[in-house]
Amino acid sequence: MTHEFWLQDFETEAERRRQREDPPWSRGARLHPDVARSIQRFQVGEAGDGANLIAKAGGGTYLAAVRLFVAEEQNHARMLAELLKAAGVPTIATHWSDTVFVRLRRALGLRLELMVLLIAEVVALRYYRALRDGTDDPLVTQVAARILADEERHVPFHCHRLGIGFRSNPLRAAVFGGWRVLLLGVVITVAADHGPALRQLGVGRLVFVADVLTAFEAALARIRGDEPKPKAPHVPRRARPRGLV
Repeated sequence: MTHEFWLQDFETEAERRRQREDPPWSRGARLHPDVARSIQRFQVGEAGDGANLIAKAGGGTYLAAVRLFVAEEQNHARMLAELLKAAGVPTIATHWSDTVFVRLRRALGLRLELMVLLIAEVVALRYYRALRDGTDDPLVTQVAARILADEERHVPFHCHRLGIGFRSNPLRAAVFGGWRVLLLGVVITVAADHGPALRQLGVGRLVFVADVLTAFEAALARIRGDEPKPKAPHVPRRARPRGLV
C-alpha cells in the first residue's frame, strides 16, 4: 500500500458520503442513561479539529489523506451529536479523558501522535461494535455501524504510516513494549469509565479489555509487516483397507 492508495480510499469514501443520505434523525432514538453518558464522552473525543496532526503531516499525498481522515472523524462527531439530539440528550463541551489524550498526542512529533491516536482507534473499534450490536434501536445501530466501518479503515491507514517509521528502528521492540503498557492503562481506564454503558450493551469489562488487546496486537503485527501464514489445507487421511496392519 502507498499514500496514494490511502488518498484514493479517502476520496472514494468522501464521495460516497456526499451521495448517501443521513440517518433518519427525525425518527428519534432511545438511549439508556448510561449509554447516553458514554456517547457524550466519545462525541467529545471525535470533535477535535485535527489541526495539530495536519500541521505535523508534512505535505503532499499523505497530508491530503490526513485532511480527509480528520474530516471523517469530524463527521463522526456530527453524527453522534445528532444521535444524542434525537434522543433528547445534550452534548458536553469537555471530558477529562479527551483532555489527557490531546495533551499526550501533542507532546512530541508525528510518530507519537499516531501511536496515541492508534490506541484511541483500536478502543473505538470495540466500542462501536458493542454499540452497534448491543442495542435494539435502529438509529443507534445505523450510526454505530457507519462509524465502525470508518474506524476499520482508519486503523490500517495509521498502521501503514507507522510501519514506515518503525521499519528500521533498532529500538522497535522496546518502544512496542512501552506502547503496550500505555494501551493497557488506557483500555482499563476506558473499561472502568464506560463500564455501566458496556454492561447495558452486553459486554463485560474484562471482555472489552481482552478484545482491545487482541486488536492492538493485530495492529502491531501489521506495523511490523508480519503476514499471517496461510494454513495448509486439511487433507483427510485415506482409510486403510480392512485386514491390513
